[in-house]
Amino acid sequence: MPAIQAPQFLRNRTAFIAGKPCSHKIALLKSFRTQPTGVILDFILIAPGRLKTTLNAPIEPHRFILEPFEARRFANLCGQFDEHLRLIEERLAIEIRNRGNQFELIGEPKHTTSAEHLLRRLYRETKGSELSPDMVHLFLQESAVEELDNHAPAEPAVALRTKKGMIRPRGVNQQRYVKEILANDINFGIGPAGTGKTYLAVACAVDALEREQVRRILLVRPAVEAGEKLGFLPGDLSQKIDPYLRPLYDALYEMLGFEHVAKLIERQVIEVAPLAYMRGRTLNNSFIILDESQNTTVEQMKMFLTRIGFGSTAVITGDITQVDLPRGTKSGLHHVIQVLKEVPGISFTHFQPKDVVRHPLVQRIVEAYERFETRAAQEVSTGKGNSHDA
Repeated sequence: MPAIQAPQFLRNRTAFIAGKPCSHKIALLKSFRTQPTGVILDFILIAPGRLKTTLNAPIEPHRFILEPFEARRFANLCGQFDEHLRLIEERLAIEIRNRGNQFELIGEPKHTTSAEHLLRRLYRETKGSELSPDMVHLFLQESAVEELDNHAPAEPAVALRTKKGMIRPRGVNQQRYVKEILANDINFGIGPAGTGKTYLAVACAVDALEREQVRRILLVRPAVEAGEKLGFLPGDLSQKIDPYLRPLYDALYEMLGFEHVAKLIERQVIEVAPLAYMRGRTLNNSFIILDESQNTTVEQMKMFLTRIGFGSTAVITGDITQVDLPRGTKSGLHHVIQVLKEVPGISFTHFQPKDVVRHPLVQRIVEAYERFETRAAQEVSTGKGNSHDA
C-alpha cells in the first residue's frame, strides 16, 4: 500500500522520543481515527512528513441497543464512574462507547460479540440485584467468557436453596460440579484454591438438608498443619478441630446464619469430626464433606470411602498441588484418582485456574505456579535440572 501524506495539522511539528527532540517532523503516533468510517490507522515513522499505515482494513464498530431502557437499571449496569464498563474493556481488550442505551463496541469481532452477550446478561441481572465490581468480575471469569465466545447451547442452570437465599454456580465447570453432586453418591472436586469446591459442596449439603433429603451434615478434614507445627491445642475435641474446619464453618454461617448453625451443631444435625475418628462408623442418610483431602494418606482415603451408608452423599475436595503430608508419603487423593476413575456412580470434576472466583491476581498466581512447576518437571525429565537450593 503506498504511503500516505501526513495531514496538514501534523506537519512541521517537533516530535519527542524518550523525552528528547526528534529531528523528524513526524514521530510515532498511537492512532489516527477517521470518524465517518470508523477506520483506525496505526502509523509508524518512515521519513520526515511521511506516514504509512500498518492496518489497511476498516474496523466496523459493533452496535446494539439495550432495551427496555430504565435509568436506574442502566446506572446499575455501568457502575460508579462507569467502573463496570472499564472492567469489561480491560478484560476483553475492547473499547466501549455509549450514548444512553445505544452501545458501540470497537475491537476484535469475537470479543465485541462476547461483550454484547455479557452486557445483556448483566442488564438482566440489574432487574433484581445491585451489581458490584465483584459480581462483574465473576461474570467475566474465563469460563464464562469462553462460553460466550463458543456460543454453545446453554444448558439449564441449576440453583441451590439455602436459608439466606439462592446460590447459583458460576461458569460451566461449577455448574457441572453441582449437577454431578446432585446425580451421584460419591463426588470428587479437584482443583486449585478459589474455584468454589468447598463452598458449593456446603451449599449442596445445606440444600439437601433443607429439602429433608438427608438428616445430618458431617464435616470431615484431616488434622494436618500446613507446613507448621502448632503444638498442643487447648479445649475439647471439637475445639481442637475447629481451626481446621474454619472454611466450612464460614460457608455455613453465610448460608444459614450463626445462631441457626450453633443450634444444629448442638442437636448434632451438623457434626464435626477429624478424619482419624471415622474408622468403624457407618454413615446413613448423611451428607459428608471431606475437605483438604490431598492431605489424606492412601489408607485414610480408603477408610473414609468405605464409611458411606445408604441414603448418603459424599463430596471429597482437594488440590493435589498443595500436599502437606510428610515427604515420601503418597497423597490419598492422588492415588484415588487413578484407582476409581472408571468406577460408575463416582464423579470427578477437575477445576482449572480459569475457574478461580477470587481476586483476579489469584488466577494469575495459580497459572504462574503451574507454568513454573511444568517447566521444572520438564527440566528434570530431560536431565537439565540442577539444584541450587541453599
